[in-house]
Amino acid sequence: MPWNKTDYPPSMKNLEPRVRNKAIEIANTLLGEGYEEGRSIAIATAQAEEWNENHPEGETKTQTKSKSDHSSSKKSDPPAHIGEHRNIHVVPREDGWAVKKEGKEKPEHIYDVKDEAVKAAKEIVSSKDIRLIIHDKQGKIQTSKMYN
Repeated sequence: MPWNKTDYPPSMKNLEPRVRNKAIEIANTLLGEGYEEGRSIAIATAQAEEWNENHPEGETKTQTKSKSDHSSSKKSDPPAHIGEHRNIHVVPREDGWAVKKEGKEKPEHIYDVKDEAVKAAKEIVSSKDIRLIIHDKQGKIQTSKMYN
């Protein structure tokens, strides 16, 4: 069910309106792509909060562009957008822990121990514009960190 500014998940009620609106937009996109509701909410909230940190309210697109132009002369990958599935997840399985690309059913790798899966996932995301999302044994997001 799509959410809007007046009808949204209770877990979003304490977000600033600007962040909540972005989270609603992201969550609706994820739902449209087949994600389950709880996972959509968690991912959308994390990404909206990061978006808010990287896009201050008073900053214009021109200011954002000039900041990035001066910070580095190397060409970087395009920003991670929801449709690009640029996230890597470490998720529990009956037989251990899996490292999966977001939106894919088949894991990239399977490990017996969570620490091994996390280490392998960090190697995958190192020096790339990718978010690593680590889940707990119940499948809930434990940590979420952008690597670039």
